[in-house]
Amino acid sequence: MPRATTRHDPAGTPAGAPAGPLAPTPAQTIGPFYGYALPFPGGEQVAPAGHPGTVTVHGCVRDGEGAPVPDALLEFWQAGPDGGRTGAPGSLRRDPATGAVLGRNGVDFTGFGRVPTDADGRYAVHTRPATAPAGQPDAAPYLAVCVFARGLLHHLFTRVYFPEHPADRPTDPLLARLPAARADTLLARPDGPGRYRFDIRLQRSADGAHEETVFLAYR
Repeated sequence: MPRATTRHDPAGTPAGAPAGPLAPTPAQTIGPFYGYALPFPGGEQVAPAGHPGTVTVHGCVRDGEGAPVPDALLEFWQAGPDGGRTGAPGSLRRDPATGAVLGRNGVDFTGFGRVPTDADGRYAVHTRPATAPAGQPDAAPYLAVCVFARGLLHHLFTRVYFPEHPADRPTDPLLARLPAARADTLLARPDGPGRYRFDIRLQRSADGAHEETVFLAYR
């Protein structure tokens, strides 16, 4: 079988090669992209939107340059009203006959939500006010958050704390260890009756005006 050969000029350069330096290869975003298939109906309805006591947590996921991340996926986990962390099954119920996703049954509090960001990098989740987990007497109430996004080789973990419990901040094991500016990145801001804003920044801004959200490592 004949072999493919490359012609060279006397100087040793392959024929047809450009004389100047090559342009860099265009950057490619690291996948996978989580907005497809993983979201499920009612994923943002940890508690019914119109139920008394339901609060809405909303915000924007941004990269280090402040640009919104339009295809991120956020998972929210929280303790139940009794402080239990096991939750109730039912977020991803399926029809036993067709296999179609039915979602929540509208009664049980599962303590779990999964929300994609929209084209503007925004998200919103409706839930009950946070409860401190049982067995953590010094912990302030919080929502646990898991962040999936393009360019992340590993998902990130963070928390959402609420301003109704300022007295808990000095004793909370996590907040007490952080400088004030870093602890503030974990604090939701009141944004109207029953609404809180919590933005997530994947990196510190180049000008230092915005801190990176505190992310946690579990061992």
